[in-house]
Amino acid sequence: MYLLANEAISVFDIFKIGVGPSSSHTLGPWRAALLFINSLRQKNKLNLVTNVQVLLYGSLAKTGKGHGTDIAVQLGLRGEDPVTFDVNKLDETINEIKGKKKIQLDDEHEIDFDPGEDIRFLFTETLPFHSNGLTFLAALNDSDHIAETYYSVGGGFVVKEGSRSDDDTNIILPFPINDAE
Repeated sequence: MYLLANEAISVFDIFKIGVGPSSSHTLGPWRAALLFINSLRQKNKLNLVTNVQVLLYGSLAKTGKGHGTDIAVQLGLRGEDPVTFDVNKLDETINEIKGKKKIQLDDEHEIDFDPGEDIRFLFTETLPFHSNGLTFLAALNDSDHIAETYYSVGGGFVVKEGSRSDDDTNIILPFPINDAE
């Protein structure tokens, strides 16, 4: 995995709209789930999914219940937008998933999903790149499996394992800030 040493962001990237006490424990995992669903869709595999398991590592596992990581992941798997989701429907949505033991992936494809069984908090395991790691495991109806790992690196930013930034891309910023002078 490769990250740019200096990545340009704006004030709109810093201040986030989202649920939870910690953007790295809620907004990041929520966006990771959305990225996973989008990845399945791009591979034309979304409608083949029969089961999804979510593995939470390190800090996401240790504080995930208290910070709502499990809730955020479920909403992301449903395809909900973290900016526009009506927080007044949060309890109703999560209780429906828990009660029915089913989830609509991207609000389109229903699968069996028991949050108590399918979201696993691996308290003693941490992935090497970052302490906020999570892996999505999808079983498909053709006996194939897809696994993707993401890292919530802070501020709601997410990095997919194996992604690379383009070394040759130089962005000229109109008002660069490289030092405090």
